[in-house]
Amino acid sequence: MKTSKVCSNEFETAAWTENQLVLGIDEAGRGPIAGPLCVAGVVFPAGYVNPAIYDSKALSEKKREALYDVIMQDALAYEIKIVTEQEIDEKNIYRATQWAMTQIACNLKSDLVLSDAMPLPEINDRPVHDLVKGDQKSISIAAASILAKVTRDRIMNELDEKYPGYGLAKHKGYPTAAHLKALKELGVLPIHRRSYRPVYEALQQQMSLDLGE
Repeated sequence: MKTSKVCSNEFETAAWTENQLVLGIDEAGRGPIAGPLCVAGVVFPAGYVNPAIYDSKALSEKKREALYDVIMQDALAYEIKIVTEQEIDEKNIYRATQWAMTQIACNLKSDLVLSDAMPLPEINDRPVHDLVKGDQKSISIAAASILAKVTRDRIMNELDEKYPGYGLAKHKGYPTAAHLKALKELGVLPIHRRSYRPVYEALQQQMSLDLGE
């Protein structure tokens, strides 16, 4: 199993030379209008190497699925947090992501925390770095992105069976043309994020139709 790109691991390498543990945190599902947000954190042994682990978006579904089990087996610690649509609507997606990442950072022991472009508060006197495109620069963040992505995709596949006609297994809740068409024609589901504009507009349209009857 190979990928054409590998993480640079600049921050990990520096920490690992001091025998420090690094926690990488990433998410999957900030953009979709349906389904939960999944956030994951991974701590590898110092000096861990696996060139196949990279940004989950750059890997095929088959590779992500295979790496999911490898990461869980090789990691010293990991956590996957599922944030519901209701929590996203209550907090807003940015705050919900930040909250879940902070919870994971508090739960998993490490000397350094790395997040994928999400500023986090200093946690228990540990340094925290938010790295732009962190899932391409840190093997720990990349591994977290894979756990989060695979977990969320599996959830969306299950929701597709529960709510046929919306194409959830295909677009994974993102606002594609097909999804927006189904939203308009079939209505809003309990798993739709009501604070997102397409869902809000669909609800307003449905309300207008109900009032006109």
